[in-house]
Amino acid sequence: MSRPLESKTLGELVERAADALGAREALVFGDRRCTYERVRTDVRAAARGLLTLGIEPGEHVMMLMPNSVEWMHVFFAIAKLGAVAVPINTRFRTVDLEYVLRQSDATTLFVVREFAGVDYLAMMRELVPEIGGTSNRIESARFPKLRRVVVIGDEAPAGAFSWSALVRSGAGVDEDLLSQREARVDPKAPALMLYTSGTTGTPKGALHSHAWIRTVADAANRLGFTSRDAILLFIPLFHSMGLYLGAVLFLLSGARLVLMERFDPGSALELVERERASLLFGFDTHYFDMLEHSDLGNRDLSSLRLAFVPAGMAGVEPVARRVNQDMCRSFSGYGSSECGTAISLSFLDATENERLRGSGFPMPGYEFQTRDPVTGVPTPPDVPGELWIRGYGVMLGYYGKPAETAAALDSGGWFRTGDLALIDREGFLRFMGRFKEMLKVGGENVDPTEVEAFLESHPDIAQVKLIGVPDPRIGESPVACIIPRPGKEVTLEGLRAFCVGKIASFKTPRRVVLVTEFPMTSTGKVQRNVLRDRVISGR
Repeated sequence: MSRPLESKTLGELVERAADALGAREALVFGDRRCTYERVRTDVRAAARGLLTLGIEPGEHVMMLMPNSVEWMHVFFAIAKLGAVAVPINTRFRTVDLEYVLRQSDATTLFVVREFAGVDYLAMMRELVPEIGGTSNRIESARFPKLRRVVVIGDEAPAGAFSWSALVRSGAGVDEDLLSQREARVDPKAPALMLYTSGTTGTPKGALHSHAWIRTVADAANRLGFTSRDAILLFIPLFHSMGLYLGAVLFLLSGARLVLMERFDPGSALELVERERASLLFGFDTHYFDMLEHSDLGNRDLSSLRLAFVPAGMAGVEPVARRVNQDMCRSFSGYGSSECGTAISLSFLDATENERLRGSGFPMPGYEFQTRDPVTGVPTPPDVPGELWIRGYGVMLGYYGKPAETAAALDSGGWFRTGDLALIDREGFLRFMGRFKEMLKVGGENVDPTEVEAFLESHPDIAQVKLIGVPDPRIGESPVACIIPRPGKEVTLEGLRAFCVGKIASFKTPRRVVLVTEFPMTSTGKVQRNVLRDRVISGR
C-alpha cells in the first residue's frame, strides 16, 4: 500500500497484514487458531453480512461483546463499511446500557447471549421488549434510532438476527460491492466512539477518526514490536488499551495475538508459557494478581521481554518494581479514551526508575503542556499542573455534547485532560493523579457523581458521596459515604444487592460509611478530599 499511513483506514489494515503475512498464525483464542489470511476472509465475510442489514456509512453500531474472535470480525467489518463502532463495557448493567444505547444513537446492536454468568440478551430484552416481536426491524419509542439487533451465536429470538445466519446471508453479496464501499471510506471521518465518564455525571462518547492508526504504528516502532513477538492480551477489547495495543497492534506489527476472554492470573501465566508470549499489556491490578499467584514460580516466563505497566502514581511503583524483578522489563506510558492509548511511552533504554515512576515522552505528532487549572497559564518545567494535550489522535469531540466538547477542547485544538502531571526540562512526563474527581478502580474510570445519582434512588438514602481509598490490589476502592433517611438503616449487603444487575460491579461500593453530614466549603460544595481523609483515618 503506497499511500501514507495517515490516509489508511482501520479496514485496510486487515488487507495489508494478510497481503504481507497471509500464511502466518495471527490470532489464538482458546482452541481456535487463525492465520492472517483467515482473519481477512472472516472479516470480509462479516462485512458482506453487515451489508445485507443495510448499514450505511456513518451509522453507529454498538458492540456489547466480550473478547472473542467474533469481536474482531465485527469491529473491522464495521470499519470496512465506513460505519462507527461503539464498543461497550460488558460490566455495564441496565441503567448504564439504557443511557449509552439512547445517547449513542446506535442503529444496530451486536450483543452476546451470555457471558460470565450474565444473561445479556435478557437485559437487552428488558430494555428493548420489541426484541421478540414479529419483525426483524426494531421499532422502539424508547430507542428511536435502533433498527437492528444481532445476537452472537447460531440462534436468535424473533425480532433479532443470529450472527451465524447473518454471515451466511452475506455469501450472496458480490465482493465488488464490498470493495466499492471500502474505497469510499474517508480516513478523516468518525470510525470509533469510546465511552468515558467525566465530571458531568454521565458517560460521554469520544469520537475518533481512523487517524489513531499512526499512534499504534509509532508505538510499535518505539518499542521494537515485530512479527517475532506474541502478545498476550487479557485487557478487554472495548478498553482503549486493549483496542489500540491488541486488536490493531498485531495487524500493524505482524505479531501473534493470544487473546483471553477475560483475565485470570493462573490462566495468563499458563498461556505465557504455552504460547511463548513476549509482550504483556495490563494495569497494576493484573500484575499484582499474577505476582501473588501460586503458579508464578512454576511457570517458564523466559519468553517475556516487555510488560506495559502504566506508572506515575505512587501506588503503582511497588508492583512495577516486582514485575521487573520476577517477570521481565516493564515500560510505561500515558493515554486516555479522548486522546488515545500510548500517546506517551518509555524508551527501551530508559532507566528502571524512569520506567517505574513516569510515563515516558510524548509520541511524534503530540504536544503536552501542564497548566494552572484555574488560570490556564502554562506551568514551568518540574512544576505540577493540569495536563493539556494536542495532536492528530485527539478525539473529534464528545458525541451529542457540544457544551462538554467546548469545555474540553479549546480553539487551538488543546484537550484539557483533568489529570495532574509534571513535565521536566527534558520533556519527560509523570502522571501523578487526577484533578477530576474520578476514581480509578482496577484500571476502570468511575465517575462518582454518576454512581451517586443512581444510589440516591435507593429509598433509604437521603444523600451519598462516593470517594476512593487506596487499595493495594485495585488502586482505589469505592466507598459510599451515606446520610440515611430518618429511621432507616443502610448496610453494605443491602446496597450491593440494590446495585446487582443495574450498574457495573466496579462502580459498586465496597464499603459503606454512615455519616450525619458532609464537610462543606464556604460556597456550599462538598470537600471530597476532607471526606476521603476522614474515612482513611477513621475519624
